[in-house]
Amino acid sequence: MTRKTYNIGVEMTMEVMGGKWKPVILCHLRHGAKRPSDLKRLIPDISQKMLTQELRELEKIHIIDRKVYNQVPPKVVYSLSDYGETLGPVLDSLCTWGTNHINNLQKAGYDITLREE
Repeated sequence: MTRKTYNIGVEMTMEVMGGKWKPVILCHLRHGAKRPSDLKRLIPDISQKMLTQELRELEKIHIIDRKVYNQVPPKVVYSLSDYGETLGPVLDSLCTWGTNHINNLQKAGYDITLREE
């Protein structure tokens, strides 16, 4: 394995949950286990390819769990792992800040909407 050095802890946090879609996926999984089709419905702008890629990356680093049910057709469900649950305070802070920022922009006259789950 190649040695990697981080200059500050937030670099690792952003590596794990950075990007456009991972935090959104993780926030939805905070509300309970979801099938890929549920996530696709909740995140309509994500492509199926990107959703699959992000789920695989999060599973690989043990942030989410993937459970496959032995039935026809196969049923797959994703949930936060016990370790992924430790991101809860970070995700809560991001969601709260974003909601507050939207409210501030609305008060300033921006035409912006927050669609809650």
